[in-house]
Amino acid sequence: MRKLRAPLGPVVLDPAGPVLSDDDRRRLRHPATGGVILFAHNFENPGQLQALSGEIASLREPPLPIGVDHEGGRVQRFAQGFSAIPAMRRLGVLWDRDRQAARRAARAVGTVIAAELAAHGVDFSFTPVLDLDYGSSAVIGERAFHYDPNAVGALAAQLIEGLAGAGMASVGKHFPGHGFAAADSHVAVPTDARPARDIFRKDLVPYQAAIKAGLAAVMPAHVIYPQADAEPAGYSKYWLQEVLRGKLGFEGLIFSDDLSMEGASTAGGIPERARAALDAGCDQVLLCQDPEGQDRLLDSLASVPVSVPERIEKMRRRGGRDFRKSVAYREALATLQEIP
Repeated sequence: MRKLRAPLGPVVLDPAGPVLSDDDRRRLRHPATGGVILFAHNFENPGQLQALSGEIASLREPPLPIGVDHEGGRVQRFAQGFSAIPAMRRLGVLWDRDRQAARRAARAVGTVIAAELAAHGVDFSFTPVLDLDYGSSAVIGERAFHYDPNAVGALAAQLIEGLAGAGMASVGKHFPGHGFAAADSHVAVPTDARPARDIFRKDLVPYQAAIKAGLAAVMPAHVIYPQADAEPAGYSKYWLQEVLRGKLGFEGLIFSDDLSMEGASTAGGIPERARAALDAGCDQVLLCQDPEGQDRLLDSLASVPVSVPERIEKMRRRGGRDFRKSVAYREALATLQEIP
């Protein structure tokens, strides 16, 4: 099959299985496609993953960036052949005992994630989680570093620098914060009715530290903050343009969260959800595990190019060597194994 030479589009989607089907190839070569996200259903073993990422890279020029939710704990899509990454809460517990050790551990986590994903052809992970652990959100839970925004910011900054040191970009989520809302946006439309000043005073603090550390991308929450705006953050010009771009000065890529989630349903059908996200300020939109919806979405956005390709280019892994052969990786792996 001849390699397609075309600009990257605004849609990020997942293949149906561990091997590309003809339908997968057709979708990935569609002009509206601009990236790939992988899940556990796309993984069998390291060799298979390398073959899959290699074929994805061969389909287009420039190649489609490949991402994955590889946070650690219960959100780690690849297991066999990969180091077990601890839930971020364990780093927060360590922070309360020994802050310097927690910083070293967070940087080591970033180094290991980046080195192991890059060795298998994956460009980036959708990490770190910057939500605060208020104890009210089961879907966030142990994915959060801590309830203290300064601790979250400090640990996230170290993880981001660990990723970058091994050639990998970072994605902060779920802006401006999913830790307080109790409902799970996968199956409901969460609402966080706190005054906006509380969100600014607490939940935005980690983003300031993460942006300073080189955060490359942000994913907004499918959460409504009615004291600030009637729209979920992912559809909100207020949150994405006035706050994230304006007040925080963020210049990187903005991904929508998965548009198949119930939290995204407020905008209507799949094409309407994508338009709402793009109009609000998202650069790319995700639609996962919905092949029929992906076809409708791609057709609806066939003439919508990504206006900021340089933001997408920053998501590609850097460096041509296998970072797992470096001293820095071996030291990071030893630190990872010592996390209590």
